[in-house]
Amino acid sequence: MPKGIYNVPQPWNEPVKSYAAGSAERKELQAMLKELRSNEIDVPMYIGGKEVRSNDKVRLAPPHDHKHTLGHFHKSTKEHVTMAIDAALAAKAQWEALSWEHRASIFLKAAELIAGPYRAKLNAATMLGQSKNAYQAEIDSACEIIDFLRFNVMYMTEIYKQQPPVTGVGIWNRVEQRPLEGFIYALTPFNFTAIAGNLPTSCAMMGNVVVWKPSNTQVYSANVLMEIFTKAGVPSGVINLIYPSGPDAADVIFSHPDFAGIHFTGSTEVFQNIWKTIGNNIHKYKTYPRIVGETGGKDFIVAHKSADAKIVATAISRGAFEFQGQKCSAASRAYIPSNIWDEVKSLVIADLKSFKMGPTEDFTNFINAVIDEKSFDKLAKYIDSAKADKNVEIVAGGNYDKSKGYFIEPTIIRANDPKYVTMCEELFGPVLTLYVYDENKFEETLQLVDSTSIYALTGAIIAQDRYAIETATKALRNAAGNFYINDKPTGAVVGQQPFGGARGSGTNDKAGSMINLLRWVSPRTIKETFVPPTDYRYPFLQAD
Repeated sequence: MPKGIYNVPQPWNEPVKSYAAGSAERKELQAMLKELRSNEIDVPMYIGGKEVRSNDKVRLAPPHDHKHTLGHFHKSTKEHVTMAIDAALAAKAQWEALSWEHRASIFLKAAELIAGPYRAKLNAATMLGQSKNAYQAEIDSACEIIDFLRFNVMYMTEIYKQQPPVTGVGIWNRVEQRPLEGFIYALTPFNFTAIAGNLPTSCAMMGNVVVWKPSNTQVYSANVLMEIFTKAGVPSGVINLIYPSGPDAADVIFSHPDFAGIHFTGSTEVFQNIWKTIGNNIHKYKTYPRIVGETGGKDFIVAHKSADAKIVATAISRGAFEFQGQKCSAASRAYIPSNIWDEVKSLVIADLKSFKMGPTEDFTNFINAVIDEKSFDKLAKYIDSAKADKNVEIVAGGNYDKSKGYFIEPTIIRANDPKYVTMCEELFGPVLTLYVYDENKFEETLQLVDSTSIYALTGAIIAQDRYAIETATKALRNAAGNFYINDKPTGAVVGQQPFGGARGSGTNDKAGSMINLLRWVSPRTIKETFVPPTDYRYPFLQAD
C-alpha cells in the first residue's frame, strides 16, 4: 500500500456561479467570448508532448452561427494514430512508476486551474463550439470537470487503501493495484466537455497512458482542456490528443497487441460495433481489454395521478429542453395521467412560449442550436413525419431553421400509440414525445415504460402518493441506472449521483464514483511468508 495514503485533500463540489446581470463572472465571460470569436485558431494534434500538424484541415464553427469560423483543426491519419500509440507506450514505464501523490497533484492542479484562471476560457470555448448557454457551460465545463478531478483523487486513494485483513501469524498479505498492461483509448462525445476531460484523465490518474479522440464537434474545447492538462504538468505522452476518423482509429487501435481498454461515451450502435470488433480481435491482444461505455438513452418521466402538475411541467421543460435535449439523460418520452393532462399541457405550452432561442453570446437565450447539420436534418425529418401523421399531435413547437444556425424549436409530440416511433427511438434533440394514459392504469403504464425502449439510462417518477412512488421504483428497477423521484431525470452530480445505465445504455460503470476507477487497474495479490517451511511433510503424515 502506498505510504501517506490517508493524507489527501478532501473533495467538495465546485459551487455554480450564477452569471447574473452585472456580476463579475458574467463580464469576464462576455469578454472572453468576444476575444475567442475574434481570433481564428490553428488546432494541432498533441502527440508525445509535441504539436503535430497534417495537410488536411477541418473548419470549426459555432453551431448557432455556422458561417463564422473559429479556426481549423488538423485531421489525423492512421500514421498519426500509430504515432500516438507509440508515444503513449514510450511514456508508460516512467508514468506508472511515478508515486501516486504526484499523479494526484497534477490533476488537483488541473482542477484549480479550471476553477480559477481557465474558467472563463473553457466555458467560452464550450459555449462557442458546442452551443451551450452560460449556465449549461458552467455546470459542465467548469463545475463537473472540476468535481471529476477532485473526487477521482479521493476514489483513487480509497482503492489503494483496500487491503486484505491481517489474519495470519508470520505472513503479510497485500494488494497492489497496477495500471493496465498497454494503452487506453478514450473516445469522447460532443455534448459534455466534462466527459471529454474525465474519460482520459480518470484512466491516466490510475497510472495508465491514453490515446484520446474527441468528437470533431468538441475539438474546440478539447484543445483548451489539453492546454490545461499540459499546464498542470501531465508529462509528455501520457495523454495524446488526435483527430482521426472513427474507422481509421479503429483499424489501428483495435488491431494493436498493446490495446488494453476503451473508455467510451457515445452511441449504442458505435459501441456495439466496437465491442464486436474487439471480440473478433481478442486473439491479438496481450490481455483481455477493459470495455467501459456509456451509450444512448430514451429517458422517461412518469407522472402519477397524484402528481403536482407544476412539478411535472417544470421537469419536462428543464429535463427535455436544457441544452436542446442533447444530454444522454434528457427526458425524451413522458407518460402523463389523464386527470392532470390539461393542466400540465397549459403549463408546458406557457413555458415553451417564454423560451428565447438564439446564439449563446446573448445570455437571455435559454435555447441554442443543435450540434450540427446532420443532427438538424435528422430531427427535422422526425418532426415532419409527426406533422404528417394523423394519429400524432404537435402540442408545441415543430418549427426549425438552419439559415444562420442549426435551430430546432423545442417540440412536444403527443402520440396516441405508446409505441410510436419517437416514443422508442433516441432522437438526441429538443423533441419530447408523450403519451396520455388512463389515470387508473398506472401499473400497466409502468410495464409499458419498462418494455418500450432498449435503453436504461435515466428516468423519473413524479407523485405525491408514496405507495405509487414505491411501486414505480420497484417496477422500473432495471429501466434506469439513474432514477429520480420528484425531479427531472438530468443533472447527476459527481460524488452524489454516480452516473451510468445498463441494457442498451452501457456497462453502468458509474462515472463519478470509485467503481469507474476500479476498471482501470489490475490487482496483484502478494503474500509474503517470513519464516517459510523447510520440510514438505505435514503433521497428519506421522504414524500413530
